[in-house]
Amino acid sequence: MTQQKQQGFTLIELMIVVAIIGILAAVALPAYQDYTLKARFAEVKTSAASVKLTMAQCLQENNNNVASCNTYALLGISAPAANDNLASVTIGDTGAITATATASAGGYTYILTPPTIAAGDPPPSTYVFTVSGTCSTQTRIPNLC
Repeated sequence: MTQQKQQGFTLIELMIVVAIIGILAAVALPAYQDYTLKARFAEVKTSAASVKLTMAQCLQENNNNVASCNTYALLGISAPAANDNLASVTIGDTGAITATATASAGGYTYILTPPTIAAGDPPPSTYVFTVSGTCSTQTRIPNLC
């Protein structure tokens, strides 16, 4: 009589593999969620950046007069449309652009404030907007803004 050779894995070997997969999943899932949130919020930042570009051009053409550039009608563009990640993009009286994310993108705000130029000074060749909002104060994901 010939003896049959064992085939397959033992129970202990399968349990070790399952434990390793569980540990890897526990580490990878939070990182994946952070990357997903960061990608969703990037769409919010991009929507605000398109308004910022138009506003910088308007400020340059209007000798840094914010009152000439603080509405979508004055800028000659329409507001970015809301979607799964972007709730709204608004322009304040001071020219501050506020982009608000939906809950799926973290619900954070992203605010771009144009520089203040003294009266009589010529407009700068490059406008550097100040970045603020709740995206800069959260601690979950570094450098979200």
